[in-house]
Amino acid sequence: MLAVNKALVKVAKLYRAAQADTLSALGLHPGQDVLLWTLGGAPDGMLISEIAAQLGVEQPTVTRSLSRLDQGGWFVREPVPGDRRATLVRLTAKGRAVIPAVEAAWRTLAETATGGMTDSDQERLLGLLETVRTNLLTVATDTE
Repeated sequence: MLAVNKALVKVAKLYRAAQADTLSALGLHPGQDVLLWTLGGAPDGMLISEIAAQLGVEQPTVTRSLSRLDQGGWFVREPVPGDRRATLVRLTAKGRAVIPAVEAAWRTLAETATGGMTDSDQERLLGLLETVRTNLLTVATDTE
């Protein structure tokens, strides 16, 4: 079992590093891609609470992530009429324009990770990873 643990840790670290390298060309860090992609699915914008719920994280996590992205011009924050505490987040044209590049980066990562695998191998891998995820849910909260 120690070999399985080591393999999972190694793969997770390598994937995160490859993701960071791939996203850096877009001016993004891992996690920021998912946040922007999520906003891309909501043309009218989303409340921070809605983003947090969709991503399976706490609102302060979303607020921190947005603060890190603030200087990039990816989105705007707008007050919500009638609710001084709520903030609507909407992608700018620049933010909308990066979504296809994010999706292309994800495709490249998936193709790289599964290079040399047949379609059948990939389907089996997906099934095994889903089993691992389900098993881990007994000790951890799902963030995706």
